[in-house]
Amino acid sequence: MMFNVLGPLEVRHGDQLCTPTAQKVRWTLALLLLRADRVVDRTSLIDELWGDEPPRSAVTTLQTYIYQLRKTFGQLLDEAPGATQMILTQPPGYGIRLRRDDQLDLHVFERETKRGRELLAEEKYEEASQTLADALKLWRGAPLADITQAGRLIEGHIVYLEELQIEAVKLRILAESKLGRYASCIPELRELVSTHPLNEWFHGELIKALARAGRRGEALEAYRDLRRILVAELGLEPSFSHQRLQQQLLLTDEGMASHAPQTGHAPQTGHAPQAGRLTGRLAP
Repeated sequence: MMFNVLGPLEVRHGDQLCTPTAQKVRWTLALLLLRADRVVDRTSLIDELWGDEPPRSAVTTLQTYIYQLRKTFGQLLDEAPGATQMILTQPPGYGIRLRRDDQLDLHVFERETKRGRELLAEEKYEEASQTLADALKLWRGAPLADITQAGRLIEGHIVYLEELQIEAVKLRILAESKLGRYASCIPELRELVSTHPLNEWFHGELIKALARAGRRGEALEAYRDLRRILVAELGLEPSFSHQRLQQQLLLTDEGMASHAPQTGHAPQTGHAPQAGRLTGRLAP
């Protein structure tokens, strides 16, 4: 059985798509998956499902949702040993135990992104680029796109997932740049600065890629776009490294292919948010 959260929530068993249809059952499963192999306490689940106005029957209703998930998994796995034990009751709440790391697309993505970072550090740029590209193919759209009106815990995790995706994109662009594939990065970088206009890192990489591809005028125009956006939106000038890059472009077009100043690095791998009363790992 496979679980996917990097897009609309999906539960797959072989070729069969068997995602729960009831909204709050999906919410319950989504939060358990985002905290897979850990306990999510009952109060946090109730807050997520009903906010500040839970019904008097909230505890009983939550127990019903857990029962429905257990029943569904048991039926899908033909009541195989341990099938109903994927969803565990463990004080102070509930958790989902995955048998394998690759049962959840998020775990695979985190693992492969980490591997891509390691390959990049080892200067294995081709392998790093391919590893990161494969990891990014796991994304099927906005994370948990079908979980509408989610509570603050799921919303916090969605922000985390989006940051993970941006990190992987940055790492892959760095690998491609190290391979000298500046021109091939330009279309993607143009799209990225359009969808993330305040992300100065993407702007900087676009400027450098254009310059290294021999498109000096477009690189200067890209810098002007960056400055205009930052001043208009935040009242800030571009970072010193990007100002220095602009000066280098204005003074000379020599050396850009190999000596453009570095303008930042991809962020370190983060950790899932710990908001709310989410507690420790599931007992073995």
